Amino acid sequence: MRDIRLRSGSRTAGLLIAVTAAAATLAVTAIGPAAAAPAAAAPAGATSPQPGDACTAADLGTRHPYVKSTEVSPTITHFKGWYVTEGTTGEQSVTTTTATTITVSVGLDDKIEASFAVDALNKAGVTVGLSVKMESSTTNTVSTAVTWNFNQPGYYGVYKGTKKVTGTYGSLNCNRAQQSDGSWALRWAEGPGSGTFTTYTTLEEGAVRCQDPVPAGSIMAKAQSLLDCGSTTAKAAHPAGAVAPTARQRQDRAAQPAAERPRAAAQAALDCQSPVYKIEVPGKPLSWGAPLLADDGVRLRPSSIFSAHLDNWRLCNVTESNGVLEATLWNWGNGGCATIAEPDASTERAILTTASCTEDDLQRFYIYRDVPGSTSIGVQNKYTGSMMGHDRYADGEFIRQYSSGRQDGTGTYDLTGV
Repeated sequence: MRDIRLRSGSRTAGLLIAVTAAAATLAVTAIGPAAAAPAAAAPAGATSPQPGDACTAADLGTRHPYVKSTEVSPTITHFKGWYVTEGTTGEQSVTTTTATTITVSVGLDDKIEASFAVDALNKAGVTVGLSVKMESSTTNTVSTAVTWNFNQPGYYGVYKGTKKVTGTYGSLNCNRAQQSDGSWALRWAEGPGSGTFTTYTTLEEGAVRCQDPVPAGSIMAKAQSLLDCGSTTAKAAHPAGAVAPTARQRQDRAAQPAAERPRAAAQAALDCQSPVYKIEVPGKPLSWGAPLLADDGVRLRPSSIFSAHLDNWRLCNVTESNGVLEATLWNWGNGGCATIAEPDASTERAILTTASCTEDDLQRFYIYRDVPGSTSIGVQNKYTGSMMGHDRYADGEFIRQYSSGRQDGTGTYDLTGV
């Protein structure tokens, strides 16, 4: 395997749309990478980079989401079949049962705390023209009682429902790209951090009978379909009150998949390159220093003869795809590999630390590089998708993960050969 040698040097880088029962027709919309969100939906002064746009060295430590595809589907979250007889009309409170649970999630996480996840859901909402949930939420936590004024007798479906919005997103990262004339430039390109998202709109509630005319593809029509209109259940005489779940309802509930978070698998033994590097703050004397104690983290430290090689790193098991390096960062001083601890994988600002080299995806990092001749890089954890950076420049400051990176450029470092 060839060495990736980087010479010393420096480079300074410069909806609410009303949701009605008649609103949503089931639709699948593919969004091309160059599709721009409406300008009015973005905060004043904000920009959303697109694949191929120019970026700067300060952007090497950042990432942005972009929506690749979306699907909007009317979904019934709570339902109860209810029979109203003559003499039992009027306002009644019906306790529904859970039909479908929708949990807001981005990638593997349903804790929407990171800026990248919020940005991805915001872009999804703009894409489909709907106001969607952009925080940790699940429809199962919503009260299931529906109070409704039943004016006529009949077989009703009492429901709560929403528009479920799902799709795929990509991750835009700044990296060097070779131009047609052979020169190099920094461009926003799709990185490896892609995945799926799920969210939903505001819940609506109501009651519908088999004979009621409803708009096709609406939430109300979805509720009506659960009644199995035309079946003996709908036609038979019933006492007033709840009707047992239909076969369709039981089938829908059984079809809901259980979420399971995959665990990273162990990889092969390390094959480290011979060059040794410091990961430095550009133009500053502090660099990444590995901890001596197992319960400490990687911090910014000054390099000196007393550093005991804790500031020295090797790239191991290096691969390259589309100009992006993937490597394990092995520390010469403590013999450990840089990692995000598994319990902290979904935590914004989790501390980078070192551990025994098991070579799983928590110990794998993507390295985005400036044009040849510059040592500027951005570092991204493979498993979490987050970029490495620091809150402030100070001796002893932790290196942390940030889902969108550090937008002030403090996530850009120099990979300088020792």
